Amino acid sequence: MIKISHSVFALPFAFTGALLAASGLPSVEQIFWIFLAMVGARSGAMGLNRLIDKDIDKLNPRTKDREIPAGKIRVGEAILFVIISFGLMIFSAYQLNYLCLALSPLAIAIMVFYSYTKRFTWLSHFFLGLAISGAPVGAWIAVRGTFDLEIIPLAIGVVFWLAGFDILYALQDIEFDRKFGLYSIPQRFGMKKSLFLSKFFHTITVLMLILTGYIFQLGFFYWIGIILVTGLLIYEHSLVKPNDLSKLNIAFFNMNGYISLTVFIFTLFSFF
Repeated sequence: MIKISHSVFALPFAFTGALLAASGLPSVEQIFWIFLAMVGARSGAMGLNRLIDKDIDKLNPRTKDREIPAGKIRVGEAILFVIISFGLMIFSAYQLNYLCLALSPLAIAIMVFYSYTKRFTWLSHFFLGLAISGAPVGAWIAVRGTFDLEIIPLAIGVVFWLAGFDILYALQDIEFDRKFGLYSIPQRFGMKKSLFLSKFFHTITVLMLILTGYIFQLGFFYWIGIILVTGLLIYEHSLVKPNDLSKLNIAFFNMNGYISLTVFIFTLFSFF
């Protein structure tokens, strides 16, 4: 039900936030608990989303073979998995510092809320982005023990990055969403406008990454990374065309995993 690849999107941004907070490498202990908190949060969020959407997934030809609607995983098992995952997140937050622990219920609440947003607003993509932006913000707090404005541009960049590629993913379900009264930007604005908005959102992402580099005075390698990220985003959009969605999964899973890893690796290099 939960694939390792699902964590590739968020985890590198968490470690990027940790690098920026520590102005280099955090302690081994901090890295360990940040990693466990992210695994717990992402696994719990994905499991929760599968539970909340199980009836919708059963009706959608694209998702009817997912584990819960297909009967491969029972609802009770999935609930237990979600409880254990969020328990791991909360325990890891406790091990990091008091502010992480105090904010962990808010993080869970955002994840729960997101899973319902497609039922009433086409802004659901932004709520998913908000949930994922908790990765760099949470890791920053894990290292610093404080919430500081310097990390906000990176968080905004993550929100628009996620919203941009989630729009692309939602292109598959335009007709299904319209038929069953679900909301998304593609359902609301159609294919061509959605593609334009996705490109626009990713432009904002690049601008926020540039602003992050200036705020933290990052070195040469970071700027090489931003050039690579820009190229990857351009390539991602070249894979998705109004009349051809056959390469959508490559654009969604492969390219976005590469993008988040590139941001992390070249931020890491810039400190050495």
